[in-house]
Amino acid sequence: MNILLPLLGVLALAGVAYVGVEKAHLHFLFGIAIPYFAIVIFLGGMISRVLGWARAHVPFRITTTCGQQKSLDWIKSSPVEAPSSKLGVWARMALEVLTFRSLFRNTRAEVKEGGKKLVYGPTKWLWLGALIFHYSFLVIFVRHFKFFAEPVPAVVTIAGELDGFFQVGLPVLYLTDLAILAGLGFLLLRRLYLRQVRYISLGSDYFPLFLIIGVALTGILMRYFFKVDVVQVKALGVGLLSLSPKLPDPKLVHWPFYVHLTLVAALLAYFPFSKLTHMLGVFLSPTRNMANDNRARRHENTWDPAVRDQVYPNWEHPHTYAEWQEDFKDKIEACGLAWDDTV
Repeated sequence: MNILLPLLGVLALAGVAYVGVEKAHLHFLFGIAIPYFAIVIFLGGMISRVLGWARAHVPFRITTTCGQQKSLDWIKSSPVEAPSSKLGVWARMALEVLTFRSLFRNTRAEVKEGGKKLVYGPTKWLWLGALIFHYSFLVIFVRHFKFFAEPVPAVVTIAGELDGFFQVGLPVLYLTDLAILAGLGFLLLRRLYLRQVRYISLGSDYFPLFLIIGVALTGILMRYFFKVDVVQVKALGVGLLSLSPKLPDPKLVHWPFYVHLTLVAALLAYFPFSKLTHMLGVFLSPTRNMANDNRARRHENTWDPAVRDQVYPNWEHPHTYAEWQEDFKDKIEACGLAWDDTV
């Protein structure tokens, strides 16, 4: 059901858009109202998530390290794996965002020889598949700015020319159209094939995957098989961005475009409430954006009452561990758990 329900949900979205445009002629709803509604949800949701992350207190230095911390001069340290300066943090963050460094270093565990031996191995195929998908998505996203800007920015034109460098067929076959399907296919097959991954996968993992596959497929079908008037599409895109939208001619822009647009709107609306927010969350992750300089300088815990009252005079007094333990003392004793009265 974790697989079937998300798939049916994406198919239902596509079906509703098809019926709504072809049968009910609700072009305004699916061409203007729903996209604007999705944009409002996306912006409001992402702003709320980012502000929530920014307000979260980080009382300890909990940076993740994969190398030697800086200490004595004669001990060689790892300035990127265990950064002790802002420059090192920026370098590690850049490698994380641009090359998925932590995923490249990731390993998987397998039990072999009849359950007698635990073997760790690399997961470079997962890193490569994720890298192909994300960079293909990025290039496609940049290319689509040609539908929202006039004149078209030079970087968008260059991205399109490089993407269609080999000029296979007519219209030109974009390499990212093939690459994104390959990346998505690998990520989906991995979830379906590996028992361990399939066991821990939820519907919230499959739904955005099916949704992005639907967006990619409808976009490819619209470009190479079901032709639409690009001029009309751009007029709608520019109109949406300038808050003066104008619906395209129904005779020139058919249902594939509205299905594609509806799936994109659904992805935007779902984005702030899903794991896809890691796109921004990585920058606010204390395990990534903090320097590992615990030996070099003292860090005050802002949750400590003596410090908290100075830094945050209006902060509500938080419960200490001892206070929580006292609140749940009867429940702890009722469960037969050991009671520690030394805290």
